[in-house]
Amino acid sequence: MPFTLATWNINSVRLREGLVARLMSEEAPDVLCLQECKSPVEKIPLEQFASLGYGHIVARGQKGYNGVAILSRQPLTEVAAHDFAALGHARHVAARLENGVVIHNFYVPAGGDIPDREKNEKFGQKLDYLTQMRDHFIAEKPQRAILVGDLNIAPREDDVWNHKQLLKIVSHTPIEVDHLAAVQEAGDWVDVTRADIPEGPLFSWWSYRSPDWQNADKGRRLDHVWATSDIAGVAHSSRVLRDARGWDQPSDHAPVFATFDL
Repeated sequence: MPFTLATWNINSVRLREGLVARLMSEEAPDVLCLQECKSPVEKIPLEQFASLGYGHIVARGQKGYNGVAILSRQPLTEVAAHDFAALGHARHVAARLENGVVIHNFYVPAGGDIPDREKNEKFGQKLDYLTQMRDHFIAEKPQRAILVGDLNIAPREDDVWNHKQLLKIVSHTPIEVDHLAAVQEAGDWVDVTRADIPEGPLFSWWSYRSPDWQNADKGRRLDHVWATSDIAGVAHSSRVLRDARGWDQPSDHAPVFATFDL
């Protein structure tokens, strides 16, 4: 049976409970992965989401920061929650659906403003986090798995509004792109979104600092949907719900969708 998955950095699930409910009502993905929930798990508005059909959840949370959740119409079982780079952050959770597919939901550290680990501890933490992701997927080769989330890296030239201007900007530097590519190679992951939409700009994030984000369109593709090569071929209908960036009091990210015939 086909199922549709969406990933969205919601930038506070409690503040934007109404936007999550709107997405559930209007788009109705079978699985919704949220990042930057900024809430302890017990304070996520689960009753509202359950009333809309999302009665199953696995999550990791913390007060005011980070946080990841997988909300599902289908039963699912938690299988992992890693603290890569030992940051003590709620940045990963994984669950298995009844069809055996494992979904990894990641919120990779943003990395601060200076792309130099000697001058910026947060940038070093980001690179270490990615390195440990790579090592994990080398040690435990994933199969029948999907990896989604805010990976905080726009890897391709057409994943940013201006490649040359952003080469020294955190999220598009060559060292970050190389680290992300190593994670992808380690798990034999296929970038489902780009397999579906191989050419052209495809942004999922626009800064709050841009008052006219729609027309300026200075975006980046920071949010990703990957799948292992054994199931990537059945993925289709990828899209970014750009309109959600224009909803009332929006997140600075837009949801990214894909459908899998599994």
